[in-house]
Amino acid sequence: MDQTHTSYTGISIQVSLSGYSFKTLIGGEVHSSGWMGAERLFTTPEFQRRYDNVEISLLTPKVALVPESFYNPGTARTALGEVAALEEGDFVESIQIPSLASVLVFSNSMGEALSRVISQTVLPASGRPARVLPEMYYLLRELEGLTEYNKIVGSWRDGWLHLVIAQGRSLCLANVFRAPDFTTAQYFLFLALKRLQLNPEVSTVAFRTPLDPEAEMSLYRYFKAVVQL
Repeated sequence: MDQTHTSYTGISIQVSLSGYSFKTLIGGEVHSSGWMGAERLFTTPEFQRRYDNVEISLLTPKVALVPESFYNPGTARTALGEVAALEEGDFVESIQIPSLASVLVFSNSMGEALSRVISQTVLPASGRPARVLPEMYYLLRELEGLTEYNKIVGSWRDGWLHLVIAQGRSLCLANVFRAPDFTTAQYFLFLALKRLQLNPEVSTVAFRTPLDPEAEMSLYRYFKAVVQL
């Protein structure tokens, strides 16, 4: 979604239990949808075309970041089970994060089918469905494009705060917190900053999920700037 030439088209879709949001890049212009319910899936005009690039993320809390040197495909399920509540039938996958010399182990099994339907509906030009990846993957990827020394990126929806914090090139935190409301999400955000001794007053916080005006203004009270990616 960082292409600038006007012929490029791309769409980035975030999916959770309550629905989805998306951002499109068409003709050099970016459009954000805000959060939408699943009932609007087949009437969303932006989903009726093909794109040069399609990205689909699922806000699954079942994620674990493992250093490459410790990663073993045979024990990936065990590693994920140590930090996430897995059911017996949960399917476990992994994807490399070369910039962090790590592997993200995850499960998209969280009782929803919307992400799979969207992957079959919104297709890239190749016609091959885009892979559904965890929101944590895209949060970690966002670090590469942030220029400030303190890098704070989050997503919040349906009771889960997905949070990544880095200083320079060093990753300090990549975790998912149970946060049933945005006040609780802010509590975990500030708790993490306190433990890492980061001052929000000199830091910018970025969110990938849409923020309502009240939540955005609440963050502005403490941070130097608030950015919606």
